[in-house]
Amino acid sequence: MSIEIELKLAIAPRAVAGLRRHALLSGVPVRRDKLYGIYFDTPDFQLSRNRGAFRLRREGYHWVQTVKLDRGSVGGLSMRPEYEVRLAGKQPDFALLPEAARAAITPEVEARLAPVFVTDFQRTIWHIERPAGTVEVALDLGHIRAGAADLPVAEVELELKAGTGAVLFEIARELLAGVAMVPEYRSKALRGYGLVGAWQEMPAKAEAVALSRRLPAQEAWRRVLLSALDQLGRNLPGLIAGDDPEYLHQARVAVRRLRTMLGLGRSLGLEHDDWVADLRWFMAELSPARDWDVFVIETLAGVGAELPEPERLDDLRARAGRARAAAGKRARAAAGDRRLTGLVLAMGAALLEPRTDGPDLDQWAGQVLDRRLRKFRRLAGDFGRLDAAGRHQTRIAAKRLRYAGEAFAALSGKKAVRYLAGVAALQDGLGAVNDAAVAHRLLAALNRDGRDAYAVGLVEGFLAARAAARLAGVAAQVAGIAAVKPYWR
Repeated sequence: MSIEIELKLAIAPRAVAGLRRHALLSGVPVRRDKLYGIYFDTPDFQLSRNRGAFRLRREGYHWVQTVKLDRGSVGGLSMRPEYEVRLAGKQPDFALLPEAARAAITPEVEARLAPVFVTDFQRTIWHIERPAGTVEVALDLGHIRAGAADLPVAEVELELKAGTGAVLFEIARELLAGVAMVPEYRSKALRGYGLVGAWQEMPAKAEAVALSRRLPAQEAWRRVLLSALDQLGRNLPGLIAGDDPEYLHQARVAVRRLRTMLGLGRSLGLEHDDWVADLRWFMAELSPARDWDVFVIETLAGVGAELPEPERLDDLRARAGRARAAAGKRARAAAGDRRLTGLVLAMGAALLEPRTDGPDLDQWAGQVLDRRLRKFRRLAGDFGRLDAAGRHQTRIAAKRLRYAGEAFAALSGKKAVRYLAGVAALQDGLGAVNDAAVAHRLLAALNRDGRDAYAVGLVEGFLAARAAARLAGVAAQVAGIAAVKPYWR
């Protein structure tokens, strides 16, 4: 058995020539292989559900049988047990499977295995030698096919042949300096399963982070950052594709989680101003698209549903649609920008190794959460007298309290779940109030020429009618969260 440690980056076909000419690869011996792989599974995809993969691949004149077991990733770096053996023919030989692989491919699974999809691509390989290790850089261009379904593949895989994982990030960042690429968290197998309907790509939401009170504070900080970084990376393909606005929303959630932990890290002496600046830039590129998504999908659609003559909003909707498309294009460009990929790689490299420093986790978590709660309570006490800007600040304070609270929720169990559910509901209420304020701004931008004054007036009227009742409800939520005992006390 070997442990396959690799870093994968998607590359646009138009950028491939630039990669081949990259100074890092200049003069390095190159090898080209034609690789054809057949992936097997049961009719109900039991192997996939057990996070395994079984493949036969033709490499030159030989067939190689491979079993891979998914064990997750760290900062975009995948680490998978891999069992490979060369075959005498081109049929699976299960007798050659080692005992460890039998845990995934039992006799019952073996009896039902059949081909489900194939990979067919040209691989170009360079080996880079460094004092810290040896890296195989592989450019893969080709297709994944399942029946008539076809998915193009263009990606760069960096596989560790010797040394530590840090050298993978080092090489990737050097390549990135000359060629635009984006993190690719999906294996070819996973995308193949997507073609046959065994896996569906969905926006990645925040997941609970495994923490224990025995951890030092810096290690807890590292784990939560890695979880948020993983969430960001898994939403990038969908964000770039632009088919579902939820990918953009969840990418923004991931950025907020990252910024929250970086802010909390200052109290541990962990300052990364360059990361913070890059995240602030990325959020600024995404925010207009989110504003227009909410305005078109929720605000205008909601008002139109209440109107006896919704066609009166048609011209306004068309204008908003064009503004939304432009903002979405800007967000997708940022998601594919080298600045963001560089940030993901820099964070992955810096967070690769576990940490043993820092104060007691319970004590640190309590201190940072108390600070967030005090800020929220100061604003909550004056909520009834706040203007729109003040209410926005209250929303930000509630949001920061929630993301910090979620980071340490695993330490407190059900108490944390109940408390954070209340904070999340408050955030939704404050968000609706803020959406109305944003809608006023966007309406003004759409109607600079006065052509849609009547339609704008209709929307403004509906927003005003809802505002008073909504504010009263939110004020009660604010007071309730300010008064309730926090879960960490």
